[in-house]
Amino acid sequence: MRAGIHVANFTWQGGPAEMGPRLAELGAVSEEVGLTRLSFMDHLFQIGWIGEPELDMLEGYTALGFVAARTSTIRLGLLVTGVTYRHPGMLAKQVSTLDVLSGGRAWLGIGAAWNEQEHTGLGVPFPPLGERFERLEEAVQICLQMWSDDDGPFEGKHYQLSETLNVPQAISTPHPELLIGGRGERKTLRLVARYADACNLTSSEVEEVRHKFGVLRAHCEAEGTDYDAIEKTVAWTGPSFDSGEERERFLERMAEFAAEGVTTVTITPYSDDPVAEVRRWEPLIQRLADL
Repeated sequence: MRAGIHVANFTWQGGPAEMGPRLAELGAVSEEVGLTRLSFMDHLFQIGWIGEPELDMLEGYTALGFVAARTSTIRLGLLVTGVTYRHPGMLAKQVSTLDVLSGGRAWLGIGAAWNEQEHTGLGVPFPPLGERFERLEEAVQICLQMWSDDDGPFEGKHYQLSETLNVPQAISTPHPELLIGGRGERKTLRLVARYADACNLTSSEVEEVRHKFGVLRAHCEAEGTDYDAIEKTVAWTGPSFDSGEERERFLERMAEFAAEGVTTVTITPYSDDPVAEVRRWEPLIQRLADL
């Protein structure tokens, strides 16, 4: 099993003046210890279960570009982009640019968006949930079209593009990996089955993961797509693993996840010194690789 790092907390030692050097070091150390993915949240304010809205929050794609210039192997994306934050044509261009400049390491994680506070706070339109899912599907279609040889128009209910020109194209073939995040059974997992290269579930429970994958498999059968071709990733939401006992419990759970088809687990450092925290993960990551 592979492991990735998901950065959700930017309230670090040294404050904003040290944020650039610390982020560069975090990227380098993540590669050193064997992490294969690095992601940020796509939020404008800090979210409630981590801290107050006033805490530090970096814009995701700017931060990814910064890290891309200071790393060489780790794959880079947002977990996940809210469809409402950027026009899909611009989003496809941003991910293509990141892919080119990183040497083919970009992936697009995308979802329907949920945080109404930051939308209304900064004046970003926040349509009803049903419309956000319609926009999500159209955004995915636009990105896939812009990552293809088809530079013709796109006519959707919510988005109209007269010319989907995208030059230079991404280096990744056939295109940057498309990950649709979320665990909703009726809409989200259906979109995963229809379009995605990867999915991401937020869970620490084997039974829940098994159930969601069963739903995804049924959607794949209905859509005529290959369930086994979709990479299964999980964002770990369980307790930390600072003690030896906690690490062993985590590894036991990851072995169970691997048996269900999970190939990557994403772990979040919550301390104010994420570099030191990630260094402590190294033995754990080496053991995960054997699962």
